[in-house]
Amino acid sequence: MLELRPITDAIGTEVRGVDLSEELSSQDFERIYEAWIETTILLFRGQRLDPQAQIDFTHRFGEMLGYTRSKFSHPELPEILVLSNLLKEGKQVGSPRSGRVWHTDGHYLEQPPAGSILYALEVPPVGGDTWFANMAAAYDALPETIKARAEDLEVVISRVRSRPYNYPDRPPPTAEQRESWADIAQPLIRLHEVSQKKAIYAGGNVPWRIEGMPERESMPLVTFIQEFSIQPRFTYRHRWEAGDVIVWDNRSAMHKATPYDQEAHRRLMHRTTFGAPVGGPKGPSGRAIAPGEVPDGGAL
Repeated sequence: MLELRPITDAIGTEVRGVDLSEELSSQDFERIYEAWIETTILLFRGQRLDPQAQIDFTHRFGEMLGYTRSKFSHPELPEILVLSNLLKEGKQVGSPRSGRVWHTDGHYLEQPPAGSILYALEVPPVGGDTWFANMAAAYDALPETIKARAEDLEVVISRVRSRPYNYPDRPPPTAEQRESWADIAQPLIRLHEVSQKKAIYAGGNVPWRIEGMPERESMPLVTFIQEFSIQPRFTYRHRWEAGDVIVWDNRSAMHKATPYDQEAHRRLMHRTTFGAPVGGPKGPSGRAIAPGEVPDGGAL
């Protein structure tokens, strides 16, 4: 029987009593979907998913997206990104190191993904955890003066600017990368298309430039909001077990990975990414959602 339990007071729902290798009923999925919108991450433990089953489950949330690191795609199903330190014939089967700073997936895209799903097949005994933070809860707790100041501002997301912050061990961007990595303006405070709740959308560690504001003013504002949003009261650190599946909402959450001993331990994860349903925000039954309405009439 489906059971929903809060992970912490501020973030997350653990979903019990379901087998994701089998198709969920519309009624069960509606309850799960509503919990996801409300609490920004879902946790399913003890799952045994083949790659196609993960893709099928992902399709229930939205249109599949693939936007990065195609060389680490699953060899048979490119919709799946492989995150792993394992080698096959001397070559990496997946991305061995990724996302170790607070971030939102696809922040630098004109239309960032709505959500992501990560499935753990093999995990190290120590390390390799993932932190999650609820950006809607963080926004609600912001001082009113900061809310008023941040309203309607846009941050300029620059992959070139982020390189030394996110990957200090990598060389500077090449001329070709600089040419292809266009800056994208994103709202500093984002309105969630389904819940109509506001959430911080400032990213985690890069002091982004704010459109139309001198950098001497924008840098301290963005840095304050970023540091405010990852206080312990808004966060959850997940210790992975094989068979865990986590779904997170990129519109209302940030996350980051933690390191582990890649020489001593194995790690294998499959990630899928999805956008909003075709035609705009919809509930799990496919009916269009009116502004301010909760999916399929449920209460948040």
